[in-house]
Amino acid sequence: MPGSTSQKPSGTPASAGFLGPDRNWHLGAGLMTLATVVAFTIWSFSHTGTDVNALLLILAIAFGLFMAFNIGGNDVANSFGTSVGAGTLTMKQALVVAAVFEVSGAVLAGGSVTETVRSGIVDIDGMHVDPLSFALIMMSALLGAAVWLMLATRMGWPVSTTHAIIGGIVGAAVTTGVVTGSGGFGMVQWGEIGKIAVSWVLSPLLGGIASFLLFGAIKRHILGPAARAIALGSRGFDDAEDDEDEDEEDEEDQRHVAGYERVSELQQSAFAESAALDLTPGSPGAELAEQAAELSKKERKAARKVERKAAYYALEKRVPPLAAGASVLLAAMLVFKGLDNVGLNISVGGGVLMLTMLALGVWMATTVFARALKKQSISRATFIMFSWMQVFTACAFAFSHGANDIANAIGPFAAVLDVLKTGEISAEAAVPTAALVAFGIALISGLWFVGRRVIHTVGTGLTSMHPSSGFAAELAAATIVLLASVLGLPVSSTHILIGAVLGVGIVNHAANWKLMKPIFLAWIITLPAAAAIGAVVVLVLRAIF
Repeated sequence: MPGSTSQKPSGTPASAGFLGPDRNWHLGAGLMTLATVVAFTIWSFSHTGTDVNALLLILAIAFGLFMAFNIGGNDVANSFGTSVGAGTLTMKQALVVAAVFEVSGAVLAGGSVTETVRSGIVDIDGMHVDPLSFALIMMSALLGAAVWLMLATRMGWPVSTTHAIIGGIVGAAVTTGVVTGSGGFGMVQWGEIGKIAVSWVLSPLLGGIASFLLFGAIKRHILGPAARAIALGSRGFDDAEDDEDEDEEDEEDQRHVAGYERVSELQQSAFAESAALDLTPGSPGAELAEQAAELSKKERKAARKVERKAAYYALEKRVPPLAAGASVLLAAMLVFKGLDNVGLNISVGGGVLMLTMLALGVWMATTVFARALKKQSISRATFIMFSWMQVFTACAFAFSHGANDIANAIGPFAAVLDVLKTGEISAEAAVPTAALVAFGIALISGLWFVGRRVIHTVGTGLTSMHPSSGFAAELAAATIVLLASVLGLPVSSTHILIGAVLGVGIVNHAANWKLMKPIFLAWIITLPAAAAIGAVVVLVLRAIF
């Protein structure tokens, strides 16, 4: 977790062997996935009855879990990219966090957007299709979206799984309508497709604005004093130099120079956390560093004492209310929506009371933690503080992702399962808990096996990430996605988080706009590509069944 580094002795090669150094993790994830597939298949047959078309049900299970697997490789990897890129979580720690919070979000709050995904884009009711044709449309949508997600993940492009499944439904439904003579492009609600096109700009814009404002405030009021203290420090360090006598400073400087080569990975990251954000050329921090070079040692130390006090004051007085506010935003969905789904109805007054108590608890705990960090150098204290805060935002973002985007796989599958069980098309399809758990595990498996390329794109490709910037990006994105999940809207968490990462990059004048070109193109291609694949798949399935 934060502050942990896995250091190996120099010159010791990583164990190659069968499946490489992470063999046990690979085997564990693989066995977990296989057990899930087998158990869920057995459950599905018992749920639908013995007279069901076995081949159709097996294909539906395969397509649904394959879709969830690719959501994990693209969307879940996208949501953990900032944490892994900032060094707050390792890949294995991200897997554990995802295992707990993605599945929890799916089970507690994952059913509300299912109906929105199943309807509202194509007028399937107007086609008057038979139940089998409807099931084939949903199965084709699942496979069409999953295949496109697999290709995008392979390229390292974070794309919208929501838009992919919608594209799959459009392609399969229109093709079915043309083949059967019951409809065509006229049954597509193009106004809804237009809203999706608007979201290509609106989602990242909202995420970008939110993170730009949030991280800008963090950088200005919390990181600024720490960066100035470092700029005034000796050789760019900020340890207990101020406690040394002036006649010992030359010896202290030499110790810093010799110790630079022995600085741990955590300390280097901590230095970047504070200094790199406020010492860019032309910035006030860079000007301060130039002025500091002209000051006498006594003048510099006096100025630095002031900045160090301001930096610790910021950690103790400004971070706690920020953490408390973040906890309220991130817990609101669990209180007002997630717990309601498991039969615990909480009144608005009770929810407000719980959130108030949570905010006060987080405020006090963060204050105590900040005071304990006064024994650390200011850069290390800043790094550790935001690392732990980012852990909690990563957990909340995972919960919100499980609650919102699991519907992209579970929605169409639940519709197919309902058709196979009842033999008719229901207005609403129940979402069994067993399906939510199985699909949640498939998400985690996809993250581990195929999610690394997308994590690299989001965590380091678009801009350099540190715990404070990662915290800001995740909090901004999670807030918007959580609100969307509460309203039952199938938004793109991918677009929102990418916008939030770029917002951080804009603040730091380090956004990689060149990399955004293929990503934005992939966003536009997602819907028609999934539609084309879905159209081909539905023709094949109709020929088989």
